[in-house]
Amino acid sequence: MAVPDGITGHGTKFNRHDGTDFVEVANVFDISGPSMSRDVVEVTAYDSPDGYREKIGGLRDGGQLTFTLNFTRENYLLFKGDFEDDTPVQYQVVLPDAEKTELTFSGLVIDMPLTIPVGDRITIDVTIEISGKVDDGTT
Repeated sequence: MAVPDGITGHGTKFNRHDGTDFVEVANVFDISGPSMSRDVVEVTAYDSPDGYREKIGGLRDGGQLTFTLNFTRENYLLFKGDFEDDTPVQYQVVLPDAEKTELTFSGLVIDMPLTIPVGDRITIDVTIEISGKVDDGTT
């Protein structure tokens, strides 16, 4: 019987650059992204073959990354500081695969609502708008 391919997200790390090194942010879960996308530019002309539209690749966008973390005052103040700062901060997601794939990017915290339920944990939902390329170490 073949072993199925795939891994779980358990063991994923979310890091923030502190100006010297990447430091792991504790209590992070439910990371989504980066949501990379790219524009398409239409270049159809009267002489385009077979009556089909022709397109070329346009600009790429690193998109956004969102994650949730358990509320601690330390984490709240850390990301509130990033929210107040106009300069992008470097972040990194390290996946738990055998190669420890690293997704490194700069971005701005653009949203960070608190969720405060009456009978469950308080959480912070952080959205980072990515500035520039997401580096996965392959290029």
